[in-house]
Amino acid sequence: MARFQSTYIWQKKKAFQAAYSGPNSLTPQAERSYTLTFDAYLGFKPWKDGEVYFVPEINQGLPLSSLTGLGGFTNGEATRVSGTNPTLYRQKLFLRQTWNQGGGQDKVDAAVDQMAGTVDRNRWVLTAGNFSTLDVFDDNAYAKDPRTQFLNWSGMSHTSYDYAADARGFGWGAALEWYQGPWVLRAGRMTGPTTPNGLPVDFRIFQHYGDQFEVEHAHELAGQPGKVRVLAWRARAQLARYDAALAYGLANPSADKQWITAVRGAEQTKYGLGLNIEQAINPESGVFMRAMKADGKTETYAFAEADASFSTGYSSSGKAWGRAQDTVGFMFAKNMLSSDRRAYLAAGGISFFIGDGALRYKPETLVELYYNFNVNKNLWVSLDYQRISNPAYNADRGPVNVGSVRLHAEF
Repeated sequence: MARFQSTYIWQKKKAFQAAYSGPNSLTPQAERSYTLTFDAYLGFKPWKDGEVYFVPEINQGLPLSSLTGLGGFTNGEATRVSGTNPTLYRQKLFLRQTWNQGGGQDKVDAAVDQMAGTVDRNRWVLTAGNFSTLDVFDDNAYAKDPRTQFLNWSGMSHTSYDYAADARGFGWGAALEWYQGPWVLRAGRMTGPTTPNGLPVDFRIFQHYGDQFEVEHAHELAGQPGKVRVLAWRARAQLARYDAALAYGLANPSADKQWITAVRGAEQTKYGLGLNIEQAINPESGVFMRAMKADGKTETYAFAEADASFSTGYSSSGKAWGRAQDTVGFMFAKNMLSSDRRAYLAAGGISFFIGDGALRYKPETLVELYYNFNVNKNLWVSLDYQRISNPAYNADRGPVNVGSVRLHAEF
């Protein structure tokens, strides 16, 4: 198998009002940004029901405000880019092994990271190697892929799902899935970064790791398919606690405001629990909802600056107006912080992605609308609009308006 994709995303942020700005603020001036990725999805079957995939990627880009100043960032591709010079790296290298157990068969269509064929409805599936936790967990038919659906991080996954990964969103590990009738059980362990949000991988997977367990159930409601997923996760790493970082900052007022680095080092565990629902309304449209709560005691390990999150939305094809291959989507998202993280930021503390030097807390809310126009079988052009209130959870700044154009090709 050999498949290829390329995605170009151009964004423009309008100037907005800000009472003040800090070291990790979204700049209030107008900005433009872009990301560009090229991926090759190469796969082969070394033996019966076994698949090996290798995915190299070339990327470049310039994120808004150097990827600071938001809980839910406006471009899900932004973490993958490493500068304006094209960079080649290995994105994925993994094995997928299926043990079929009967119960009838389902057809599998060819896609990225997937070869065409058939699988038993009852089966075991092992994924092992270098991949993303989101390749296996927290799927959703209407809100998952920033290359074809919603651009904001809040549409990729639970914003408060601090899953273990390197700075680009990938890690090493294994996940096992058990499909039995309408039920699916998943469990997995992945490596995280050596330092929070860093690129080097910590391979001490029995000491520092991210665990996740997910239960999925498929159903029909009014004759239309839907799925409910419950996801529990925990991360174990050397992380800073916000109460300790705040105490350090108050005791050392002349110290650098990134107080979390001064108290990082002790072993910490963070965890969360989330609900994910997708429901078709008819064959052309459906709705989704995600909600998650994390403990919020420690700094972000590998994903977004959020301790609780909620998102809901609607997606439809354009069949009603004669454009069946087009897609339109609307999403509302709300991201929140724990009391410990709020106190740290309000005192002037700086964390990895956010830090305005002060904080008048309100939840960060987002409205996103996109239209994905199918030019031909290989090319799509999207227009996207995002309005973000209280960027980085600060009512003294914003709202922010961001317009985007996305070009996506698959071969």
